Amino acid sequence: MTHAMLKGSNVPIEATAVRAVLRWAPGQGSPDVDASALLLGLDGRVRSDEDFVFYNQPRHPSGKVWRLGKKRVAEGLTDTIQTDLSGVESAVGQILLVASAEDFSFDRVRSLRILLYDATVADAEPLAYFDVKPETGEETALICGELYRRGGGWKFRALGEGYTNGLQGLATDFGIYVDETEAAAAAATTTQVPSPEPSAPLPPEQPPAGVPSQPSYGYPPAARTQPAYGYPAAQPAPPTTGGPAYGYPQPTAAALDPDFRLPPQGPQFIGR
Repeated sequence: MTHAMLKGSNVPIEATAVRAVLRWAPGQGSPDVDASALLLGLDGRVRSDEDFVFYNQPRHPSGKVWRLGKKRVAEGLTDTIQTDLSGVESAVGQILLVASAEDFSFDRVRSLRILLYDATVADAEPLAYFDVKPETGEETALICGELYRRGGGWKFRALGEGYTNGLQGLATDFGIYVDETEAAAAAATTTQVPSPEPSAPLPPEQPPAGVPSQPSYGYPPAARTQPAYGYPAAQPAPPTTGGPAYGYPQPTAAALDPDFRLPPQGPQFIGR
């Protein structure tokens, strides 16, 4: 008899091994879905990262929980987790059955259903099924249900609990260590253009040979000697040779005639 389950309901599992099959309808715009499982200790957390069975770690070290992979069936696409309940270590109290659609929200996944089969019987009808519906539609990972110990046996509970931060967020919540070193390093590394080295000041350009020096622009010209105020400035000495020295009497070429007389000048010439 197949049990159609509602959210929060549970059903006992008599089978010693079960297949948990996730099934959904394909279609344009519908994302791919991955099945995974977390084996939790009696404290509700994983004992190590090896208790996470997913696409990158498809088999638990104990060999009792593994991922069978995806198939196309008449009703749609499937991904499957199989569990040998009779061989699961006594330290494991729960096995979470998870669906994830990384980078896509479950409002785009159509007709998602989890079905439990007795893995020891070929072509058997499902023991139970649960139509998984996200609460908000923004979830990218869902705990579809859990297998848990009760009174020396196992039961299955329908859950449908969602996470908006994907499989990584869900796994971290139950104690899986996610190495974010590479992501953090990539985020912290930025390309920086190095600042140019400051140029050393060039020495002042020297004028070519034979060209008198010019004052350096931006600097005061060389100081010139100024007269000492209150005292007459030094005068240049008169030349001793060459042309006439202006301001000084010119030398005479010969002595004057002693009989030379100046012509009469002044008012005595008036009326003549």
